[in-house]
Amino acid sequence: MWLQQRLKGLPGLLSSSWARRLLLPLALLLVAYWYLGAVRARRGPGRGAEPRGAAALCLQAATGAWRAQAERGDALPLPEEAGGGGGGPGPGLALAGNGFLLLDVAAGRLWVSAAGSGGGPALATEYPALVRLRALGGRGEARAAVAALRDGAVRRVRCVQTGPGAGAGDCVTVREEVVAHRSRPHLYLQRIRIANPTERVAAFEASASASATSLGGRFATSLEKVEERQFLLSSGRLLLAGSPKVVLMVVAAKKLVSRVQVAPKSHFDETVLSVVYTSEPIEVSRLEETFSKLRESAKKEMLEVMQMGVEDLFQEHQQTWSDLFISGVEMRKITDSHTPSSETVNMTLYYVLSSMPAPLLDPLISGEDREKMEASLNYADHCFSGHATMHAENLWPAKLTSVAQILQLSDLWKLTLQKRGCKGLVAAGVHGLMQGMVLSFGGLQFTENHLQFQADPDVLHNSYSLRGIHYNKDLINLAVLLDAEGKPFLHVSVKFQDKPVRLYACEAGCMNEPVELTSEARGHTFPVMVTQPITPLLYISTDLVHLQDLRHTLHLKAILAHEEHMAKQYPGLPFLFWFSVASLITLFHLFLFKLIYNEYCGPGAKPLFRSKVTVPDTIL
Repeated sequence: MWLQQRLKGLPGLLSSSWARRLLLPLALLLVAYWYLGAVRARRGPGRGAEPRGAAALCLQAATGAWRAQAERGDALPLPEEAGGGGGGPGPGLALAGNGFLLLDVAAGRLWVSAAGSGGGPALATEYPALVRLRALGGRGEARAAVAALRDGAVRRVRCVQTGPGAGAGDCVTVREEVVAHRSRPHLYLQRIRIANPTERVAAFEASASASATSLGGRFATSLEKVEERQFLLSSGRLLLAGSPKVVLMVVAAKKLVSRVQVAPKSHFDETVLSVVYTSEPIEVSRLEETFSKLRESAKKEMLEVMQMGVEDLFQEHQQTWSDLFISGVEMRKITDSHTPSSETVNMTLYYVLSSMPAPLLDPLISGEDREKMEASLNYADHCFSGHATMHAENLWPAKLTSVAQILQLSDLWKLTLQKRGCKGLVAAGVHGLMQGMVLSFGGLQFTENHLQFQADPDVLHNSYSLRGIHYNKDLINLAVLLDAEGKPFLHVSVKFQDKPVRLYACEAGCMNEPVELTSEARGHTFPVMVTQPITPLLYISTDLVHLQDLRHTLHLKAILAHEEHMAKQYPGLPFLFWFSVASLITLFHLFLFKLIYNEYCGPGAKPLFRSKVTVPDTIL
C-alpha cells in the first residue's frame, strides 16, 4: 500500500523543476560510469596499469629494450602466460622451430618430424624438452616473453622478489633464450642466465629435461661418458595413428644439476644443448637395429656441438635467421578493419617459417638440386598468379592458439603457393616460402620477361612495403605509400647483390619511357595509373626493349589517374536520392509556412499585439 502511494506521487515529483535538474546530472554520471567500466573490461585486468611491486618494477626495467624492437618490427610481444606461468597451450603460445623440431616453449613440449618424411614437425612427443626453474622462498614473481623475429628465438624474463623491500634491487632476474638451430636441424638450445643483485643467496630447483622422474616409463635414459664429457641419452618411441609402424626417437641432452644456488652479487650462466634424432616409420621387428644407429648419430653430433663455443652456435643460428628476414612485409598505415596488422603479419611469417625445413642449408644436398632451387628462388617464373592474399583472413589469422593450428596454417600456405604457380619456391623450403608469401601479399607475379605488380587499385588506401624481392641476384623493395592528400603512389628501390645490372620500370600502360632503377637511397617513385581494361600497375624488367614494346601490345581503351578511377567507381549517391531529399525539405517548409499563416492570418487568428484597455475610475 505504501509503495502504491509512492508510485502514484512519482509523476508529480518529476514535474518539479528541481527534480529535473537533479535527474540530468545523475543520468550523465551513470552513462560515464558505464562507459569507463566497458573500457576497463576490454583492456582486461591489470592491462595498461602502472606496475606495482618490486617484481613488476624489475620486469619493466629488464624488458625495456623489447619495446623498441617491437616498434621496429623485429620482435613480437607474447602474452603473459608465455613467460612461464601457463604450462599449457592457449593464449600463452610461444614457439621456436626449424622445420624438423618445434618447441612449444610455454608448455615445454617437443614436436618432431619423422626422418625422410619431408613434412613439418607434426608428431607430438611426451619428452619434457626444457629445464624448469622453480624459485625457493620467493615472495612474488612477474614474467614476460617475446619472439625475436630476426634472431629466431623465444626470450623470457622472470623477476623473483626475494626480500621485503619494494625496490628492483630486491629481485633476482632469470633470463631464458630458446632456439631451434636453423642450420643444424637436430639441435636446440636453452640458455639460462640468473642475476642476483641482492644480499641473499638465491636458490632454484631445476627439473632437468631428461630426469628419470619426468620421463617415467615412456623413455629409457642413461648417462653417457665419452671423451671426458658426459650427457644424458634418452630413447623412446612415437606411435602413429592407424598404423602398426612406430617412429623411434633418441635425445642427447646436457646434464644439469637439480638445485641451482646463486651467491649474492653474482651471476649464473648455463646453456643446455639437446640433439634429437628420429627414424622413419618402421616395423617393430627393426627396433634394436634402428635404435643403435640413432644413438650413434646423436652421440656423434652431441660431441661435435659440445666442442664448439656456445656463442658460436647462437651466432651461426642468428645469422641464418637474419638472412631469411632480409625479405618481409611491413605495414605502415592501415585504414580499414579487414587488412592484417603489422603484428599479425610478423606473427604469421615467424610461425610458418618456424615449421618449414631449409633444404638449401643441408650440406648433403646435391649440386644439381641446389642450383635448381637457387634458380627458382632468384626468378620464380609465373609465381604468384591470381589475386593478392593481403585480405585472406585464413592465411593471415589474427590469433593462433595451438601448435596444430600453426601446422595446419603452414600446410595451407604450401598448398596455396603450389596451386598459384610457386611449386619451385615451395620445394626450396623456408627460403622459397618466405619469397612466395611476400609475392602473394601484394599480388606480384613473375612472367617470362618481367615482374609485374597487379594489386587491386581499389584497395590501395593502405600503406605497406614489400622488401627483399629476389630478381635474379638482386633485391627489390616495393612500397605503396600515400601523399599528403591521401593519394597512393609507388616507391621502388634496388639493392644490388652482385655486379650492377640494368633494371627498368614503368607504370601501368608503359606509355611513358621506362626509368632505369639505381641503388640510390631515395629510390624511384611512380604514379598509380589505372587502365581500362585493368592491367598491372607496375612492370620491372632487365629488357628495356621489352618494356618499350609492351605499350603496343596492351590495347587499352583509357588510362586514368587513381583518383579519377575511384571517382568513377564510387560516383556518390544517385540524383533521385538527392531530388527526394530536396523535395521533402521543401514540402516540410511549405507545411510549416501554412501552419504559421493559419495561426496568425487565417479565420479566427489571434491578434499579434494585445491592446491595453483603461477602465475609468468612475466605474469603480
